[in-house]
Amino acid sequence: MTKPDAQELARLARLAREGGLDLSQVSLRVKTDLLLSASLPQRDDLAAFSEMATALIPTVDEATAVILARKLAGWRHTPAPVLQALRARGGAIFTELLRHGLPLGSAEIEMLAETGDAETLSALASRPDLTNVATLMLAERDSEGLDLALIANTAAPLPRTAAAILIARSRHRPAYQPGLLQRTELSNLELAPLFLRADTERRLSILDSLAALEALHPSERSLPIAAATLSEWLALASEDREQAFDAIARSFGGGAAFAEAMQRDSSRELAALALIASGTTVEEATRFLIRLGDESAHSVERIFALVALMRSTRPAIARRLVQLIGGLVPAAPHRRGQHQPAMDPSGTPVRAGTGAFRPESQPAMSEILGRVGPQRERS
Repeated sequence: MTKPDAQELARLARLAREGGLDLSQVSLRVKTDLLLSASLPQRDDLAAFSEMATALIPTVDEATAVILARKLAGWRHTPAPVLQALRARGGAIFTELLRHGLPLGSAEIEMLAETGDAETLSALASRPDLTNVATLMLAERDSEGLDLALIANTAAPLPRTAAAILIARSRHRPAYQPGLLQRTELSNLELAPLFLRADTERRLSILDSLAALEALHPSERSLPIAAATLSEWLALASEDREQAFDAIARSFGGGAAFAEAMQRDSSRELAALALIASGTTVEEATRFLIRLGDESAHSVERIFALVALMRSTRPAIARRLVQLIGGLVPAAPHRRGQHQPAMDPSGTPVRAGTGAFRPESQPAMSEILGRVGPQRERS
């Protein structure tokens, strides 16, 4: 609880003596500080303060009213008429009330999120009592300032829909990424698009989560990259780096944005993952990365780190990861197997679904549980 500031009181007293400040404003601010310093203010003192404050607040200057709003907005003993008098001043005073805990109901918060001006919205974004609906309304305004305030506001929940919006924007706004990675309520799969900015522990968790997802929903098996395509990529890496990244992006169905993301990533981790996801071997991918001839290519330590990343990431996992990082839509899976009529007698001994037959790529439930179990223990 705030106690009176001796220096502030002395300054107010000096201004009052010199005629530089209205004595009513001095009295109101001093009375406010004295009341705030009481551990349990008396009912009579609160009633007297309420009467004094509601009479003077409409007449004090804005600077004084802003100070009062900052001090009284979240104080649980503030009389309701005092808050109403401050709120009636509007403008910066109302914004300060919002920012410092003015009691509001859910419906009012959502109404302000829908109709408020820029200052009101900025104040709302930092409140711990934001509702899911209000958070989504603020996120949908696509304001970087509001987005950063929502990400930093760890006291308020971040609903899944709003998180997906912010994570998608973070691909083009790197300032969002550190804060999003600190949000403990977001799952590893939700944070997978931020893999390149994650620390080692988070990366391992993301890879484990993707592996569990792959075990439950296996991807289509991809063929190794064609020799002619690899030769083209290697030649482009030496001659035209930009064209090389364009060629890799096209192989994923991505456009210029994904190619630019690979070029912008000076660590070359995105390019390394894309190469493994495309069906190249680690050795072939390493040749490509060295032929780029950039800073990473000339660093033995960086090349070793890229090789370690590629060796630790299976192609199917790399493909999922690259699609999430680049915001790419995966291709529609092909149908597997052959149609077998339900009443075909020839299929009775090993009818699909009885457990007697399982496609080669489909793991048994015991295998799935064995893979998912360590991930649950980790989390």
